[in-house]
Amino acid sequence: MTRNLSLVAALNLAGALLCSAAFAQEIPRHAPPPAMPADVSRLPTIVLMSYGGTIASRGTPRLNVTNYGGKENKRVDPQDWVDDLPELRGVANIVIDDERPAEDAKEPASYDDQARIAKRMNELVRDPKIKGIVLTHGTNSMAETAYYLNLVVKTDKPIVLVGSQRPWTGLSGDGPRNLYDAVRVAASKEAWGKGVLHAMNQLINTARDVDKTSAYRTNTFIGVDVGALGYADPDRIVFYREPVRRHTDGSEFAGKAYPSLPVVEVAYAYREAPGYLIDAMVANGAKGIIVEGTGAGSPTASENDAIKRAQEKGVIVVATARTHGGRVQDTPRRRDAKIVPGDNLKPEKARILLQLALTKTSDINEITRIFNEY
Repeated sequence: MTRNLSLVAALNLAGALLCSAAFAQEIPRHAPPPAMPADVSRLPTIVLMSYGGTIASRGTPRLNVTNYGGKENKRVDPQDWVDDLPELRGVANIVIDDERPAEDAKEPASYDDQARIAKRMNELVRDPKIKGIVLTHGTNSMAETAYYLNLVVKTDKPIVLVGSQRPWTGLSGDGPRNLYDAVRVAASKEAWGKGVLHAMNQLINTARDVDKTSAYRTNTFIGVDVGALGYADPDRIVFYREPVRRHTDGSEFAGKAYPSLPVVEVAYAYREAPGYLIDAMVANGAKGIIVEGTGAGSPTASENDAIKRAQEKGVIVVATARTHGGRVQDTPRRRDAKIVPGDNLKPEKARILLQLALTKTSDINEITRIFNEY
Protein backbone atom coordinates (compact mmCIF):
# COMPACT_ATOMS: atom_id res chain seq x y z
CA MET A 1 0.00 0.00 0.00
CA THR A 2 2.77 2.38 0.99
CA ARG A 3 4.66 1.50 -2.21
CA ASN A 4 1.53 2.24 -4.32
CA LEU A 5 1.02 5.59 -2.60
CA SER A 6 4.65 6.47 -3.24
CA LEU A 7 4.20 5.57 -6.91
CA VAL A 8 1.06 7.74 -7.18
CA ALA A 9 2.83 10.63 -5.49
CA ALA A 10 5.78 10.31 -7.83
CA LEU A 11 3.51 10.26 -10.86
CA ASN A 12 1.61 13.33 -9.59
CA LEU A 13 4.89 15.15 -9.00
CA ALA A 14 6.16 14.27 -12.47
CA GLY A 15 2.90 15.47 -14.01
CA ALA A 16 3.09 18.72 -12.08
CA LEU A 17 6.68 19.28 -13.18
CA LEU A 18 5.79 18.60 -16.81
CA CYS A 19 2.86 21.01 -16.65
CA SER A 20 4.90 23.73 -14.98
CA ALA A 21 7.66 23.27 -17.55
CA ALA A 22 5.14 23.54 -20.37
CA PHE A 23 3.65 26.73 -18.96
CA ALA A 24 7.10 28.16 -18.21
CA GLN A 25 8.08 27.81 -21.87
CA GLU A 26 4.76 28.87 -23.33
CA ILE A 27 4.94 31.63 -25.91
CA PRO A 28 1.75 33.68 -26.40
CA ARG A 29 -0.06 32.47 -29.47
CA HIS A 30 -0.09 34.99 -32.27
CA ALA A 31 -2.80 33.83 -34.65
CA PRO A 32 -2.06 34.67 -38.28
CA PRO A 33 -4.35 37.38 -39.59
CA PRO A 34 -6.84 36.61 -42.34
CA ALA A 35 -5.72 37.17 -45.90
CA MET A 36 -7.99 40.21 -46.04
CA PRO A 37 -9.65 41.59 -42.87
CA ALA A 38 -13.42 41.83 -42.95
CA ASP A 39 -13.31 45.60 -42.36
CA VAL A 40 -10.16 47.04 -43.88
CA SER A 41 -11.28 50.59 -43.13
CA ARG A 42 -10.70 50.02 -39.41
CA LEU A 43 -6.99 49.42 -39.91
CA PRO A 44 -4.57 52.37 -39.72
CA THR A 45 -2.98 53.56 -42.96
CA ILE A 46 0.81 53.21 -42.77
CA VAL A 47 3.20 54.47 -45.44
CA LEU A 48 5.95 51.96 -46.23
CA MET A 49 8.79 54.11 -47.54
CA SER A 50 11.76 52.34 -49.10
CA TYR A 51 15.24 53.81 -48.95
CA GLY A 52 17.10 50.64 -49.87
CA GLY A 53 19.68 48.95 -47.68
CA THR A 54 20.39 45.32 -46.89
CA ILE A 55 16.70 44.69 -46.28
CA ALA A 56 16.12 45.56 -49.95
CA SER A 57 18.93 43.32 -51.20
CA ARG A 58 19.10 39.82 -52.62
CA GLY A 59 21.95 37.34 -52.50
CA THR A 60 22.61 33.94 -54.01
CA PRO A 61 22.93 31.33 -52.69
CA ARG A 62 20.78 31.71 -49.57
CA LEU A 63 23.83 31.23 -47.35
CA ASN A 64 25.35 34.40 -48.81
CA VAL A 65 24.57 36.93 -46.10
CA THR A 66 27.64 39.19 -46.42
CA ASN A 67 28.45 39.60 -50.13
CA TYR A 68 25.06 40.32 -51.65
CA GLY A 69 23.64 42.84 -54.09
CA GLY A 70 25.39 43.84 -57.30
CA LYS A 71 24.17 43.70 -60.87
CA GLU A 72 23.55 39.96 -60.69
CA ASN A 73 21.02 40.32 -57.85
CA LYS A 74 18.05 42.57 -58.55
CA ARG A 75 16.94 44.76 -55.65
CA VAL A 76 13.84 43.90 -53.66
CA ASP A 77 10.95 46.05 -54.81
CA PRO A 78 8.72 47.46 -52.02
CA GLN A 79 5.78 45.56 -53.47
CA ASP A 80 7.80 42.35 -52.97
CA TRP A 81 7.83 43.02 -49.23
CA VAL A 82 4.05 43.31 -49.18
CA ASP A 83 3.61 40.20 -51.33
CA ASP A 84 6.05 38.18 -49.22
CA LEU A 85 4.42 39.27 -45.95
CA PRO A 86 0.64 38.78 -46.30
CA GLU A 87 0.52 39.11 -42.50
CA LEU A 88 0.89 42.87 -42.95
CA ARG A 89 -2.67 43.01 -44.25
CA GLY A 90 -3.91 42.12 -40.80
CA VAL A 91 -2.01 45.02 -39.24
CA ALA A 92 -2.38 48.05 -41.51
CA ASN A 93 -3.41 49.42 -44.87
CA ILE A 94 -0.01 49.68 -46.56
CA VAL A 95 0.73 52.56 -48.92
CA ILE A 96 4.06 52.20 -50.76
CA ASP A 97 6.34 55.17 -51.32
CA ASP A 98 9.55 54.23 -53.12
CA GLU A 99 12.29 56.75 -52.34
CA ARG A 100 15.30 54.58 -53.21
CA PRO A 101 18.25 56.23 -54.93
CA ALA A 102 18.75 55.13 -58.52
CA GLU A 103 20.13 51.61 -58.76
CA ASP A 104 23.07 52.82 -60.82
CA ALA A 105 23.85 55.75 -58.51
CA LYS A 106 27.62 56.02 -58.19
CA GLU A 107 27.69 58.31 -55.15
CA PRO A 108 26.80 57.11 -51.63
CA ALA A 109 23.78 58.54 -49.88
CA SER A 110 24.25 62.28 -49.41
CA TYR A 111 22.66 65.04 -47.35
CA ASP A 112 20.49 65.88 -50.37
CA ASP A 113 18.90 62.43 -50.09
CA GLN A 114 18.34 62.89 -46.36
CA ALA A 115 16.76 66.30 -46.87
CA ARG A 116 14.53 64.87 -49.58
CA ILE A 117 13.28 62.13 -47.24
CA ALA A 118 12.57 64.68 -44.50
CA LYS A 119 10.68 66.95 -46.92
CA ARG A 120 8.59 64.03 -48.13
CA MET A 121 7.78 62.97 -44.57
CA ASN A 122 6.74 66.49 -43.60
CA GLU A 123 4.31 66.35 -46.53
CA LEU A 124 2.96 62.90 -45.72
CA VAL A 125 2.28 63.49 -42.03
CA ARG A 126 -0.02 66.40 -42.86
CA ASP A 127 -2.45 63.92 -44.44
CA PRO A 128 -4.98 63.01 -41.71
CA LYS A 129 -5.57 59.59 -43.28
CA ILE A 130 -1.94 58.58 -42.72
CA LYS A 131 -1.33 57.33 -39.19
CA GLY A 132 2.36 56.47 -39.38
CA ILE A 133 5.44 55.90 -41.56
CA VAL A 134 7.91 53.02 -41.75
CA LEU A 135 11.22 53.84 -43.45
CA THR A 136 13.49 51.01 -44.56
CA HIS A 137 17.14 52.03 -44.50
CA GLY A 138 20.65 50.62 -44.71
CA THR A 139 22.07 49.94 -41.26
CA ASN A 140 25.43 51.71 -41.73
CA SER A 141 24.07 55.26 -41.41
CA MET A 142 20.56 54.45 -40.17
CA ALA A 143 21.06 55.94 -36.70
CA GLU A 144 22.18 59.26 -38.20
CA THR A 145 19.18 59.50 -40.53
CA ALA A 146 16.86 58.59 -37.68
CA TYR A 147 18.23 61.35 -35.47
CA TYR A 148 18.08 63.95 -38.25
CA LEU A 149 14.43 63.07 -38.91
CA ASN A 150 13.78 63.15 -35.16
CA LEU A 151 14.82 66.80 -35.19
CA VAL A 152 13.27 68.10 -38.43
CA VAL A 153 9.98 66.23 -39.04
CA LYS A 154 7.07 67.96 -37.35
CA THR A 155 4.54 65.38 -36.22
CA ASP A 156 3.33 63.35 -33.27
CA LYS A 157 2.61 60.38 -35.56
CA PRO A 158 4.92 57.35 -35.33
CA ILE A 159 7.89 57.25 -37.68
CA VAL A 160 9.77 53.96 -37.45
CA LEU A 161 13.10 53.11 -39.09
CA VAL A 162 13.87 49.49 -39.86
CA GLY A 163 16.52 47.50 -41.67
CA SER A 164 18.26 44.17 -41.51
CA GLN A 165 21.70 42.69 -41.10
CA ARG A 166 21.04 39.97 -43.67
CA PRO A 167 19.59 40.27 -47.18
CA TRP A 168 15.90 39.58 -47.74
CA THR A 169 16.78 36.27 -49.38
CA GLY A 170 19.27 35.09 -46.74
CA LEU A 171 18.79 31.89 -44.76
CA SER A 172 17.30 32.92 -41.41
CA GLY A 173 17.15 36.49 -42.68
CA ASP A 174 16.07 39.03 -40.06
CA GLY A 175 14.43 41.37 -42.59
CA PRO A 176 10.91 39.88 -42.76
CA ARG A 177 10.36 39.79 -39.00
CA ASN A 178 11.93 43.23 -38.51
CA LEU A 179 9.69 44.76 -41.17
CA TYR A 180 6.56 43.10 -39.82
CA ASP A 181 7.34 44.33 -36.30
CA ALA A 182 8.14 47.86 -37.52
CA VAL A 183 4.71 48.12 -39.15
CA ARG A 184 3.14 46.86 -35.92
CA VAL A 185 4.97 49.58 -33.98
CA ALA A 186 3.93 52.29 -36.46
CA ALA A 187 0.31 51.10 -36.24
CA SER A 188 0.35 51.12 -32.44
CA LYS A 189 -1.55 53.91 -30.68
CA GLU A 190 1.02 53.78 -27.89
CA ALA A 191 3.79 54.82 -30.32
CA TRP A 192 2.29 58.28 -30.89
CA GLY A 193 4.22 61.21 -29.45
CA LYS A 194 7.46 59.30 -28.90
CA GLY A 195 9.40 60.81 -31.80
CA VAL A 196 11.24 58.84 -34.44
CA LEU A 197 11.71 55.23 -33.35
CA HIS A 198 13.95 52.37 -34.41
CA ALA A 199 12.61 48.80 -34.46
CA MET A 200 14.88 45.81 -35.06
CA ASN A 201 15.46 42.48 -33.32
CA GLN A 202 12.19 43.03 -31.38
CA LEU A 203 13.70 46.08 -29.61
CA ILE A 204 12.15 49.55 -29.86
CA ASN A 205 14.69 52.34 -29.33
CA THR A 206 14.63 56.11 -29.66
CA ALA A 207 16.37 57.70 -32.63
CA ARG A 208 18.51 59.73 -30.24
CA ASP A 209 19.85 56.81 -28.25
CA VAL A 210 20.08 53.90 -30.70
CA ASP A 211 23.51 52.90 -31.96
CA LYS A 212 24.92 50.18 -34.18
CA THR A 213 27.41 48.19 -32.11
CA SER A 214 28.34 45.19 -34.29
CA ALA A 215 29.16 44.87 -37.99
CA TYR A 216 27.20 41.67 -38.70
CA ARG A 217 25.24 40.44 -35.66
CA THR A 218 21.46 40.77 -35.75
CA ASN A 219 21.40 42.20 -32.20
CA THR A 220 23.61 45.11 -33.26
CA PHE A 221 21.27 48.03 -32.44
CA ILE A 222 20.89 49.00 -28.79
CA GLY A 223 20.43 52.07 -26.64
CA VAL A 224 23.85 51.93 -24.98
CA ASP A 225 23.22 54.16 -21.95
CA VAL A 226 19.47 53.97 -21.47
CA GLY A 227 18.24 50.71 -23.00
CA ALA A 228 15.12 50.10 -25.04
CA LEU A 229 11.86 52.05 -24.86
CA GLY A 230 9.89 48.86 -25.36
CA TYR A 231 9.55 45.61 -27.24
CA ALA A 232 7.72 44.17 -30.23
CA ASP A 233 6.64 41.01 -28.45
CA PRO A 234 4.61 38.32 -30.26
CA ASP A 235 1.37 39.16 -28.45
CA ARG A 236 1.58 42.99 -28.46
CA ILE A 237 3.71 46.11 -28.65
CA VAL A 238 4.77 47.21 -25.17
CA PHE A 239 6.43 50.42 -23.97
CA TYR A 240 7.98 50.96 -20.55
CA ARG A 241 9.14 54.58 -20.65
CA GLU A 242 8.93 57.87 -22.55
CA PRO A 243 11.65 59.90 -24.30
CA VAL A 244 12.33 63.08 -22.34
CA ARG A 245 14.56 64.99 -24.82
CA ARG A 246 12.92 67.32 -27.34
CA HIS A 247 11.96 65.81 -30.69
CA THR A 248 9.65 66.01 -33.75
CA ASP A 249 6.64 68.22 -32.92
CA GLY A 250 8.51 69.63 -29.91
CA SER A 251 11.68 70.45 -31.86
CA GLU A 252 12.50 74.05 -32.76
CA PHE A 253 14.06 72.74 -35.99
CA ALA A 254 11.03 70.76 -37.15
CA GLY A 255 8.84 71.47 -40.16
CA LYS A 256 11.43 73.61 -41.95
CA ALA A 257 13.40 73.01 -45.13
CA TYR A 258 17.19 72.87 -44.92
CA PRO A 259 18.59 72.84 -48.48
CA SER A 260 22.08 72.77 -46.95
CA LEU A 261 23.69 72.79 -43.51
CA PRO A 262 26.82 74.47 -42.13
CA VAL A 263 30.02 72.44 -42.41
CA VAL A 264 30.79 70.55 -39.19
CA GLU A 265 33.62 68.01 -39.01
CA VAL A 266 34.68 65.33 -36.50
CA ALA A 267 38.19 65.13 -35.02
CA TYR A 268 39.23 61.89 -33.33
CA ALA A 269 41.47 61.95 -30.26
CA TYR A 270 44.13 59.31 -29.69
CA ARG A 271 47.61 59.31 -28.21
CA GLU A 272 49.63 62.06 -29.98
CA ALA A 273 46.73 63.04 -32.27
CA PRO A 274 47.93 66.17 -34.12
CA GLY A 275 46.19 69.52 -34.16
CA TYR A 276 46.90 70.18 -37.83
CA LEU A 277 43.90 68.06 -38.82
CA ILE A 278 41.65 70.51 -36.97
CA ASP A 279 43.50 73.40 -38.66
CA ALA A 280 42.78 71.77 -42.03
CA MET A 281 39.09 71.41 -41.20
CA VAL A 282 38.84 75.11 -40.38
CA ALA A 283 40.82 76.05 -43.49
CA ASN A 284 38.29 74.11 -45.55
CA GLY A 285 35.29 75.98 -44.16
CA ALA A 286 34.27 74.14 -41.00
CA LYS A 287 32.01 76.24 -38.77
CA GLY A 288 31.94 73.61 -36.06
CA ILE A 289 34.19 70.83 -34.80
CA ILE A 290 33.08 67.74 -32.89
CA VAL A 291 35.97 66.29 -30.90
CA GLU A 292 35.62 62.60 -30.15
CA GLY A 293 37.83 62.70 -27.10
CA THR A 294 39.50 60.11 -24.93
CA GLY A 295 38.05 59.14 -21.57
CA ALA A 296 35.35 61.65 -20.69
CA GLY A 297 35.90 63.68 -23.86
CA SER A 298 39.50 64.95 -23.70
CA PRO A 299 41.46 66.19 -26.75
CA THR A 300 45.26 65.91 -26.91
CA ALA A 301 47.51 68.87 -26.10
CA SER A 302 48.12 69.49 -29.80
CA GLU A 303 44.39 69.34 -30.52
CA ASN A 304 43.72 71.77 -27.66
CA ASP A 305 46.09 74.29 -29.26
CA ALA A 306 44.27 73.88 -32.59
CA ILE A 307 40.90 74.25 -30.86
CA LYS A 308 41.97 77.65 -29.50
CA ARG A 309 43.03 78.74 -32.96
CA ALA A 310 39.69 77.58 -34.37
CA GLN A 311 37.70 79.38 -31.68
CA GLU A 312 39.53 82.62 -32.49
CA LYS A 313 37.96 82.29 -35.97
CA GLY A 314 34.47 81.79 -34.53
CA VAL A 315 34.35 77.99 -34.79
CA ILE A 316 32.15 76.22 -32.21
CA VAL A 317 33.70 73.14 -30.59
CA VAL A 318 31.69 70.32 -28.99
CA ALA A 319 33.22 67.51 -26.93
CA THR A 320 31.99 63.91 -27.20
CA ALA A 321 33.60 60.72 -25.89
CA ARG A 322 35.02 57.84 -27.89
CA THR A 323 33.87 55.47 -25.13
CA HIS A 324 30.70 53.51 -25.87
CA GLY A 325 28.64 55.15 -23.16
CA GLY A 326 28.64 57.90 -20.57
CA ARG A 327 28.09 61.66 -20.64
CA VAL A 328 30.57 64.39 -21.40
CA GLN A 329 29.91 66.67 -18.46
CA ASP A 330 29.95 70.43 -17.93
CA THR A 331 33.15 70.91 -15.89
CA PRO A 332 34.82 74.20 -14.86
CA ARG A 333 37.83 73.38 -17.07
CA ARG A 334 35.64 72.71 -20.09
CA ARG A 335 33.60 75.84 -19.41
CA ASP A 336 36.78 77.95 -19.23
CA ALA A 337 37.90 76.42 -22.52
CA LYS A 338 34.54 77.41 -24.09
CA ILE A 339 33.89 73.84 -25.25
CA VAL A 340 30.26 72.69 -25.36
CA PRO A 341 29.62 69.36 -23.60
CA GLY A 342 28.06 66.89 -26.04
CA ASP A 343 26.27 64.91 -23.31
CA ASN A 344 26.10 61.23 -24.35
CA LEU A 345 25.55 61.84 -28.06
CA LYS A 346 27.70 59.88 -30.46
CA PRO A 347 29.93 62.25 -32.50
CA GLU A 348 27.97 61.68 -35.72
CA LYS A 349 24.72 62.68 -33.97
CA ALA A 350 26.34 65.61 -32.18
CA ARG A 351 27.47 66.76 -35.62
CA ILE A 352 23.87 66.78 -36.89
CA LEU A 353 22.62 68.69 -33.85
CA LEU A 354 25.41 71.27 -34.13
CA GLN A 355 24.73 71.73 -37.85
CA LEU A 356 21.08 72.49 -37.13
CA ALA A 357 21.95 74.69 -34.14
CA LEU A 358 24.31 76.76 -36.30
CA THR A 359 21.44 77.58 -38.66
CA LYS A 360 19.95 79.53 -35.74
CA THR A 361 22.84 80.87 -33.68
CA SER A 362 26.57 80.89 -33.06
CA ASP A 363 26.18 81.92 -29.42
CA ILE A 364 27.90 79.33 -27.25
CA ASN A 365 25.37 79.67 -24.43
CA GLU A 366 22.47 79.04 -26.80
CA ILE A 367 24.22 76.06 -28.35
CA THR A 368 24.91 74.67 -24.88
CA ARG A 369 21.20 75.05 -24.13
CA ILE A 370 20.35 73.14 -27.30
CA PHE A 371 22.68 70.27 -26.38
CA ASN A 372 21.12 70.12 -22.93
CA GLU A 373 17.59 69.88 -24.34
CA TYR A 374 17.97 67.50 -27.32
